[in-house]
Amino acid sequence: MALLEYKCPNCGGPIQFDSSTQRMICPYCESEMDVAALRALDADMAKSQESEEIVWDYDGGSWLPNEQQGMAVYSCHSCSGEIVGDQTLGATTCPFCGNPVVMTSRFSGTLRPDLVIPFKLGKDAALSALEKHYLGKRLLPKSFKDRNHLNEVKGVYVPFWLFDANTYARITYKATKVRSWSDRSYNYVETSTFNVIREGGLSFDGVPVDGSKAIDDPLMESIEPYALRDAVGFQTAYLAGYFANKYDVTSSECTGRANERVSNSTVSAFARTVVGYNTVAPLTKNVTMSSGRVRYALLPVWMLGTTWQERSFIFAMNGQTGKFVGDLPVDKKEKRRWFWKIFLIAAALLVLIPQIVMLIMWGGA
Repeated sequence: MALLEYKCPNCGGPIQFDSSTQRMICPYCESEMDVAALRALDADMAKSQESEEIVWDYDGGSWLPNEQQGMAVYSCHSCSGEIVGDQTLGATTCPFCGNPVVMTSRFSGTLRPDLVIPFKLGKDAALSALEKHYLGKRLLPKSFKDRNHLNEVKGVYVPFWLFDANTYARITYKATKVRSWSDRSYNYVETSTFNVIREGGLSFDGVPVDGSKAIDDPLMESIEPYALRDAVGFQTAYLAGYFANKYDVTSSECTGRANERVSNSTVSAFARTVVGYNTVAPLTKNVTMSSGRVRYALLPVWMLGTTWQERSFIFAMNGQTGKFVGDLPVDKKEKRRWFWKIFLIAAALLVLIPQIVMLIMWGGA
């Protein structure tokens, strides 16, 4: 396995990608370098920093069957410390000296991503977003914000498959229009029923599907969308200072989810064109899809983990746009109090409204 480390040309210290300046920065001498300037260095460093894969060998107890499966060990060139990770690990930080390292073999050949969206927002932005996420949550336990323990904040490049597709759909709807009027004797209601047809095609560019089993799919979808216009050709320099995983769910395994997302988006887009009716209900739908290209991309995500009362809470922030999501605990006592407040207010209104109506009627008489 080959380890790739980016060294400062001035002081020899480890450099990493800075999301705020979009440049490589040395934290020791504050030297800066364009990412593009490192393009030619990738091949040279990969050759000069080759290391042997560590053999799993232990003189003591024997490994249980399949216990080593999925594990890998790498050696840090700076401190000779051993980095242990699973076989999907693509980039990490040495736990001993903090030096950012990249396992280049994980991103070579067929595993090399086509695109990467560099981080636009840093760690401070993720922490600030977490604080804002707490605001306005009336049912959030008061002790959660002060007593929860922030386990980790890490920037992760999550593997995604980007699907391009064309769809052609024909959808029919049953729609109604309701008209009402009155005269001195009666109230009238007229309901007109219509068959509405929508037919046409749509094109989709870069529909993302999470390619990692370790990352929660609904969590990743909730921080979309990403602006693919900011995507650039993959360079390992963008990974320096961040975590990264290679995909462990193939593009063919993601096809079903991609088709589902494209089909649902098509149906939703057509439904938004049926306007001007009181009710709309789909009767039949026929969506056909023709597949296009598939690309492998790494997209930036800030992952935050907190622990409170022995429970773990995971939050995620889009490293490009800042969209922040994550579940929060609910104060059950406060929830009950709010329920009874709303119940009592509603009960009081049920008693008072008839009396108010009677007073208005008597006053009018």
